[in-house]
Amino acid sequence: MDLKIDDLDSQIILALNENARKPLTEIGKELLVSTATVHQRVKKLERAGIISGYSLSIDYKKFGYLLTVYVGIHVAAGHSALEVLDQLDGIPEVTVADLAAGTYSIFCKLRCRDTIHAKDTIFAIEDLSGVNATETMIMLEEHLNDNRRLLRKIIETKKEQFR
Repeated sequence: MDLKIDDLDSQIILALNENARKPLTEIGKELLVSTATVHQRVKKLERAGIISGYSLSIDYKKFGYLLTVYVGIHVAAGHSALEVLDQLDGIPEVTVADLAAGTYSIFCKLRCRDTIHAKDTIFAIEDLSGVNATETMIMLEEHLNDNRRLLRKIIETKKEQFR
């Protein structure tokens, strides 16, 4: 890591990771520094690419999308996984598509209303040029979706490097 991150930077990152909408004034009060200091540090972290954006967590079930489906894609010989990835962009139910090494060339996360919707979406993926085969897993229930623990561990184990 080229940028030196001190304890204050780490605390700001953790505060924003816990709640990206937390006002900088509130973070400053909690950390006993001025809002201007927090603002400057956040801008520095954004310029360095450590903070690359802010996002929402959406409960798709509230919109009627009750199934989370994972699909492993085998790309046919003579075709490019990048070409298939470009085509997947045209299927809105594909919310994540990763280039992979191992059993699959591409691994996707889908959000679907029900099993019929999932079937139709999977068939649409199988119809893409360059897709040889797919393997599907339907998730029954999500129990862990949390990057905060990992970030805390990274910051804790790297504190000496950050100083």
